[in-house]
Amino acid sequence: MTTNVMFALIGLFLVTAFTNVLATLKTILMSKKIMNPVYLLVFTDAMIFATIVSKVTSSDGIQFTIAYALGRTAGVFIGGKIEDRLALGILEVDLFLNDKNKATEVAKKLRETGYSVNNSLVRGNNDEKRYQIEVIIKRKELKILEEITKDFGIVNPTMKIKTLSKVDGKITTTRLKEA
Repeated sequence: MTTNVMFALIGLFLVTAFTNVLATLKTILMSKKIMNPVYLLVFTDAMIFATIVSKVTSSDGIQFTIAYALGRTAGVFIGGKIEDRLALGILEVDLFLNDKNKATEVAKKLRETGYSVNNSLVRGNNDEKRYQIEVIIKRKELKILEEITKDFGIVNPTMKIKTLSKVDGKITTTRLKEA
């Protein structure tokens, strides 16, 4: 295998990984209904894809097909890592506790931190009293919620986490206005 072929394979791998990262970001943005950047991503991806397909189909040997497939796989992996870092979106987290005092204190701390919080009495297993804390939080701030619960000695609590497409009405936290 010549040096030119090796560079072509490495280039194909890198460009394919890059386009798959773009495709992953496109999917994430579309699912969050953030459409303006999607058009540019689709155009860029289509231009690169057309160039890559012509290179792969006109080449001799399976090595270009393998480089293309490996690039796509790497792109999905990298795109997933980027998505984890961006953590776009808003969550509604329901935290269920058995201790009324801890539930009250956690809710108070969350409010002081700037989150929109509701708390209520609910019935759990065997109709026993449980205390529900409902908090609206940016997805990337879920770790903050987990740290607050740990600060109160709550380890591995029962949590129900729902993704919200949008929040309307009075939002008391400046954190969510940025979302």
